[in-house]
Amino acid sequence: MVELTTQDKINSVLWQAADTFRGKIDSSTYKDYILTMLFIKYLSDTYKEHLEEYTKRYNGDERRIERALSRERFVLDEQSTFDYLYSKRNDPEIGEIINKALERIENENTGKLRGVFRNIDFNSESILGKAKERNAMLRLLLEDFRQLSLRPSQLGNEDIVGNAYQYMIGLFASDAGKKGGEFYTPAEVSELLARLVKPQENDRIYDPTCGSGSLLIKVAKQVASRKVAIYGQERNGATHSLALMNMYLHGIDDAKIEWGDTLANPLHLEDGKLMKFQAIVANPPFSLDKWAMGFAGEATSDKKFKMESSLDPYRRFEWGVPPSSKGDYAFVQHMLYSLAENGRMATILPHGVLFRGTSEGKIRQQIIDMNLLDAVIGLPEGLFFGTGIPACIMVFKKDRIRNDVLFIDASGEEHFEKGKNQNHLREMDIEKIIATYEKRETIEKYSYIATLDEIKENEYNLNIPRYVETYEEEEPVDMDAVKENIAIIKRELQEVEEQMKEYLQELGL
Repeated sequence: MVELTTQDKINSVLWQAADTFRGKIDSSTYKDYILTMLFIKYLSDTYKEHLEEYTKRYNGDERRIERALSRERFVLDEQSTFDYLYSKRNDPEIGEIINKALERIENENTGKLRGVFRNIDFNSESILGKAKERNAMLRLLLEDFRQLSLRPSQLGNEDIVGNAYQYMIGLFASDAGKKGGEFYTPAEVSELLARLVKPQENDRIYDPTCGSGSLLIKVAKQVASRKVAIYGQERNGATHSLALMNMYLHGIDDAKIEWGDTLANPLHLEDGKLMKFQAIVANPPFSLDKWAMGFAGEATSDKKFKMESSLDPYRRFEWGVPPSSKGDYAFVQHMLYSLAENGRMATILPHGVLFRGTSEGKIRQQIIDMNLLDAVIGLPEGLFFGTGIPACIMVFKKDRIRNDVLFIDASGEEHFEKGKNQNHLREMDIEKIIATYEKRETIEKYSYIATLDEIKENEYNLNIPRYVETYEEEEPVDMDAVKENIAIIKRELQEVEEQMKEYLQELGL
């Protein structure tokens, strides 16, 4: 009987690999090397197992074996396999050997893996140090992964390699603090967003700031048949590579994940216009400073650049140009302009977007007047890695026929589980938010349905406490009990003083 590789086994080997790097380079950097090696090992073990199967089936007929292998998800040659890299672990050029193997894997699988490894350099002196230290780390990394079998027959039916990927990205985010948190949305928050947008079969699903892709994967998993089209964009090169690998490890081979600045250079276009999507989810960087710098041409780069709506060829900022130091509404407007008719959109934002004035107030007014805002959900503090800032979710819908907005305050202590370093939403907390959202009901101290007229009366301020009253009245003070307590304390004090007097007399003081 084949011994199965468990989730715990994979996770422990990955953690061992992290120990190889820990203390030498930053975890927000070394995660790229560990997760890339996991991907190579998975491709390699899968290829090796299928090669053995076809060799047996076709009695060693090389032409038939080659033809069968060419129809696999991924094609590898011998010098791209993990076993080949392991055999070269003591080679003084091991970093370059790994780089060449990655290049060959890309070239053999250009349709799927083009550019996946372009931001990962195993021979980088600036990141991994001088040859001696670098080679020692890479040798240990290969030895760590040698212990692990990722053959399909040993993985069973569970998506444990994909799960390990998610698990490690989460741990690295926690380990790396704010730096790591930039590319990770906690699993339960991703789950909440996914359920809010309710993706349907054949939907196009989009995340304009997709990080490592975990949020998109959660949304795709909401559709049982997985018949959805996945689109994303990420501006950090190494994180873009992680997102592509993450998709493949979760069996999503046709995701279109682009690399670039979504605001200045959106890359999902149709006929020169922004592509439209039925479901959009995002966790954009909070209040991104200098969000518009990508619009500054060389001629203006030496002066103080001022963003204007006319500089955007896609006309996304005609409702207003957000302040240069806060990009929140730049992402919101980009997403709204990318939303298809009957589309649903949910995005995580800092609370300031609900009430800040000036240009943000004007944009907010336009969005509300156009009846695009469907719900505002306040989340507990401490859910996100590296920041204690409480966030909210804003839900938007195209073609709304309602003229109200649902407010939910899920920030109270009874609506989450406190953790040592980070708080968590439980399944019951997610279910309560979703049930309240779907039923659209007012619940005392939890939710409230505000008409658009009420919101206008509040001068378009969406601050949740204006609509959901969570104030707890204190118990009335029992003055008789207070008097009685004071009298008891006075008597006890008098007794102590008399006792002290006796002690002092005994001591002759």
